[in-house]
Amino acid sequence: MKKFYIILFMLIFCTFAIPIIFTKNTVSGKIANDTNETTENITEEIQMIDYDYKQYDTIKLLHVDTGEIEELPLDTYLLGVVSAEMPANFEQEALNAQALVARTYTIYSIVHSGGKHGDADICDDSGCCQAWISKEDRMARWDETERENNWRKIEIAVNTTAGKIITYNGEVIDAFFHSNSGGTTEAPVNVWGGTNYPYLQSVETAGEDAYSQYSSEVVLTKEEFQNKILAKHSDFTIDYSQTNCIQILEYTESGRIKTIKIGNLNLSGVEVRTLLGLRSANFEVSIDGDNIKFAVKGYGHGVGMSQTGADSMAKQGSNYEEIVKHFYTGVEITEM
Repeated sequence: MKKFYIILFMLIFCTFAIPIIFTKNTVSGKIANDTNETTENITEEIQMIDYDYKQYDTIKLLHVDTGEIEELPLDTYLLGVVSAEMPANFEQEALNAQALVARTYTIYSIVHSGGKHGDADICDDSGCCQAWISKEDRMARWDETERENNWRKIEIAVNTTAGKIITYNGEVIDAFFHSNSGGTTEAPVNVWGGTNYPYLQSVETAGEDAYSQYSSEVVLTKEEFQNKILAKHSDFTIDYSQTNCIQILEYTESGRIKTIKIGNLNLSGVEVRTLLGLRSANFEVSIDGDNIKFAVKGYGHGVGMSQTGADSMAKQGSNYEEIVKHFYTGVEITEM
């Protein structure tokens, strides 16, 4: 009798244990829970989650070059945004963060557009809204050996964050982002004026100096320099014999130029960046013979999430929620 129970126990054990041992994670319908897993080992096609966004299920995208308006499912649109805005070789968690930020920015833009784009909700001009590229054009620009893997990472990013947006006090935020903060992000009041957003505070991020976007140099002849400023300020004059003909008067809290004296003008760092085509308002300037040199740190307006900062944090082990909550102060990640 005892022998019978032992045999029965072994049969029951094998019935339950063997399937567990040989079961593997698959990607079907939803992605695997561990988004840190490399996508190189994923061979199955990813099925996008069919999330019900209700009134935001379909967005109207204005193609600026043609003037045409295209209707797209929200997350299909986001595939084009993420693949246009962030390099696909960035860490998966950084791409996940970009997808969440892009969805949040899109919803905020729709709610607050005020008819800016006529019958459209948003446009594909990165200078106005967010960059966007079709799957076909994006795939054509990638190396053939990287296309499938790159697109899979983009799909994972949008799928992982499906149905989620970033909120502050229950309201969707204006989720600004940029390329490289130079180590410290900027408060929006120093870029566009007005009042500060409580969730867009200046924060520091380590590791951004490892990216090519971190530093750049612009060299202009004195004539080029003067002509660029004269194009906006016809009363501009400068006497290079004066030692203080170019003098930084004030910095912002993040270390960017707030006010700079150039000849007879006092200009904001943001305006000088625009006039001279600098990558950011975080710069040092020097006169070298007949040239004016600008050593620039960072890339972009510096407000909100730094994309290279997000990638640096992901490399150090942060997940997309930690990345988002680092760059946007006091926010929550909310189901729509």
